Amino acid sequence: MREAFSEALVRLAKADPNVLLLTGDHGYALFDNFRKQCPAQYLNAGIAEQNMVGMAAGLARTGFRPFVYGLSAFIPVRVVEQIKLDVAHDRLPVIFIGDGAGFVYSHLGTSHQSTEDIACMRSIPDLSVYSPADRFEVTACMEMAYHTKAPVYLRMGKSDRGDVHGAVPQARIGSLLETNRGKTGDIAFIATGSLVRTAMDIAAGSYPDATVWSAPFIKPIDSKQVRTICEQNQAVVVLEEHSVLGGLGSAIAEISSEFAPVRILRIGVRDRFSHHCGSYEYLLKEHGLNRPAIELRIRDFLTAD
Repeated sequence: MREAFSEALVRLAKADPNVLLLTGDHGYALFDNFRKQCPAQYLNAGIAEQNMVGMAAGLARTGFRPFVYGLSAFIPVRVVEQIKLDVAHDRLPVIFIGDGAGFVYSHLGTSHQSTEDIACMRSIPDLSVYSPADRFEVTACMEMAYHTKAPVYLRMGKSDRGDVHGAVPQARIGSLLETNRGKTGDIAFIATGSLVRTAMDIAAGSYPDATVWSAPFIKPIDSKQVRTICEQNQAVVVLEEHSVLGGLGSAIAEISSEFAPVRILRIGVRDRFSHHCGSYEYLLKEHGLNRPAIELRIRDFLTAD
């Protein structure tokens, strides 16, 4: 995913000299190719994320197209106020890249784990939220974010869980993308980011008739499409490496409750911090986001009275 992001950024910058990359002292190896091919379009703002967002806002006002990069614990969580007031309020075309979302920076502890970023960004008016699942969705999301010419937060997990598409999808902003086609009636999966691959594997192994949808767009999201999925199934399982409060599961439940009530299981991070440090796989297990724990929760949900 990160390589696809870097390639897309270089491609956009070479085509448009107004594209700028601002980084808060992160991503050096990731941007080696960008600095080599577009050295005049690279700005290291240092460890001063709030100031960096202000810089991006000023540059956008003068015609530049800033991409602001940082770890998702810092971009956007540390700079929510600046994103809200400096950028979103005036609909400036600034694209925020939050890398390492979820538990990827596991050993660095809670300060570097980002499980609330979608919730923070969803509530800001005029700000879109993208959450690609693989390199192909990253490529599509980067192109769409650039051509939207409005504020966008693109959430990117550092750990690749494998491709969910065979090529760059022909998507429209807000749409859910079908990754596994099944039958309608019993259960459907809607997932985003790193857990799309997990949802596909679980469906293939235990629920072969289930359709799996990837949600690369958290906001806006196609409410009519979500409504149809809810109407056509007896249960919907939503998976995300993010808090169950305010993320994709909340968005699906909000739409369902208003238009097409259905049983919804929201699988994500419960309302708590990590208790221990450890590997990425360890933290997924601690929070019940590894495959065995997810499968157990689905079985219990489907058999509950």
